[in-house]
Amino acid sequence: MTQIVDYFTGMSPVLAALIVTIFTWFTTAVGASSVFFFKNLSRKFLDATLGFAAGIMMSASVFSLLIPCIRMSAGDGFSKVFPAVVGLILGASFIYLIDKLLPHLHINFKESEKEGIKAPWHKSILLTLAITMHNIPEGLAIGVLFGSAAAGLEGASVGAAVVLGIGIAAQNIPEGFAISMPLRALGMSKFRSFNYGQLSAVVEPISAVIGAWAVFYFMSLLPYALSFAAGAMIFVVIEEVIPESQKSNHTDLATIAFILGFCIMMTLDVGLT
Repeated sequence: MTQIVDYFTGMSPVLAALIVTIFTWFTTAVGASSVFFFKNLSRKFLDATLGFAAGIMMSASVFSLLIPCIRMSAGDGFSKVFPAVVGLILGASFIYLIDKLLPHLHINFKESEKEGIKAPWHKSILLTLAITMHNIPEGLAIGVLFGSAAAGLEGASVGAAVVLGIGIAAQNIPEGFAISMPLRALGMSKFRSFNYGQLSAVVEPISAVIGAWAVFYFMSLLPYALSFAAGAMIFVVIEEVIPESQKSNHTDLATIAFILGFCIMMTLDVGLT
């Protein structure tokens, strides 16, 4: 782990964020490749992996983003937490608007329950867009952390950014097969199912580069950018990922997986940074 952190230390935050999120994109592709080896996906397994992914995202929002944001904010008392509150609200509002405008369909939902503006798009496109929307705040969070670390702000470190990347990479594996396997079940070919699944993570390198560039060159945005990414991820977890994991009869399993994911990410963030 130390060698990995040393590798990224001193590197341009934009380049570091790009490399790490290309890796998280790769792990999505690894998960999506499950269509070449399995015929179907157990609903029980899918619910557990969604819960696990939600736990990692929620833990990362708190320990990798909100706590560093509060630590680096100036002032005391209520003024110190102000950037965290404002950024969190703005981040959640940003994803809320995307959720209302972008046509998409969550994995465990019926086609009649699709969200966003009405569009005559196939169910496969709507499913892919739902996962793609999940990945925007993940890439943004990694980029913002690398930019904050490069700026030398208290509470942000290259190690924390790398750990966040590892956590997101881990939860991207189940996300990959969570999109490719349902597409295969709809009758799509194995290759197309895989391609749609891995393409859902292409937004991570893009949003990571934007986040790293923005916070590194506009220092005053740093605390707000961290909490913005946290707010975006928390909104996705509560509004989308958790409800998806609770749609069938495996609520206890999904909840246990959530706690496991939360604990693993918390341990990585605190223990390795």
